[in-house]
Amino acid sequence: MASFLMVGAGLSGAVIGRHLAEAGHDIAVVDARTHIGGNCHTERDPETGVLVHVYGPHIFHTDDAEVWDYVNAHATFLPYKNRVKTTSRDPEGALGVFSLPVNLHTINQFFRRTLRPEEAHAFITTEQADTSIADPQTFEEQALRFVGRDLYEAFFKGYTMKQWGCHPSELPASILKRLPVRFNYDDNYFFHRFQGMPEQGYTAMIESILDHPRISVTLETVFDRSQAGDYDHVFYSGPLDGWFDYELGRLGYRTLDFERFTYQGDYQGCAVMNYGEVDVPYTRITEHKHFAPWESHEGSVCYREFSRAAEPGDIPYYPIRQVKEKALLSDYVARAETTPGVTFVGRLGTYRYLDMDVSIREALDTARAFAADLGAARTPRAFYQAPL
Repeated sequence: MASFLMVGAGLSGAVIGRHLAEAGHDIAVVDARTHIGGNCHTERDPETGVLVHVYGPHIFHTDDAEVWDYVNAHATFLPYKNRVKTTSRDPEGALGVFSLPVNLHTINQFFRRTLRPEEAHAFITTEQADTSIADPQTFEEQALRFVGRDLYEAFFKGYTMKQWGCHPSELPASILKRLPVRFNYDDNYFFHRFQGMPEQGYTAMIESILDHPRISVTLETVFDRSQAGDYDHVFYSGPLDGWFDYELGRLGYRTLDFERFTYQGDYQGCAVMNYGEVDVPYTRITEHKHFAPWESHEGSVCYREFSRAAEPGDIPYYPIRQVKEKALLSDYVARAETTPGVTFVGRLGTYRYLDMDVSIREALDTARAFAADLGAARTPRAFYQAPL
């Protein structure tokens, strides 16, 4: 049997490590942080007892039955529907609270109408949508094409400018993937069959995944490339450019700053309140006790969330993946593919935004493909999930 190193104790490292440990290999997991779980880390606030999503909210949603079964084997998941609200102004300038994604209630409230589904569809597609845009190329064109200027400026423009630090006309249309409107009263933010929250939080779930006699975990340990030779293979879930000491330059990310505050009572009545106006400096306020509606707490823990360009030393959250970044990514991928003894995994290792269920799916697929390569005496790949 072999010995493998997982750099990072988040979902990718935990799932791959567990799979290979069950196959009889020895697994060492190291992480620079004081805790496991990566950005999924949850912990109890000592003052209020609220279970806090330390690096921002994570809501589990998937159509992947195998992934759903996997997480339920390591945690008790309770039903949770993400119902996002947003504070913005209607066409007459009145400030209001609206439901997201844009749905029939949002449309009727925003335009002060009482439209039925067919009427709302006709109203949006014929009176609001900019049908002169045949082939949307930018985020702004995509939004204008499908919902029109009023809804775009109230719910998409300002929030997007704050989130990405640029005008929506500079972003690709692909960021706004789906038709951002529903012609019914469904205010569930996600479409997936399986949705929920782990009753005791994500850190407890990942603890369970890592709980195997062949897995050792060492925290507050910064990985150095010179350690790679001590193992038969390394799975690296840190930043791809970081492995190479940023020799070709830094890949661009957006990061988040959180302004924590507590409140005695219920601060906003919902888990997530977006702020669509560009002159409000934060993108949203999250109230964490509402992520566990089965619990009851008098006190509350809230976070104002601010987005900005990541600098050295910041936690990288969202890969920018514009033309410049993709060109640099291509250079790093070429270098990685000629680097023996390491496989790059996860959100940072492949420079892609990944939801939790996709991270787990890719980790399972990577572990299985790697084990197959090992069994067939094939050279392991630098990437089992293509970054480009």
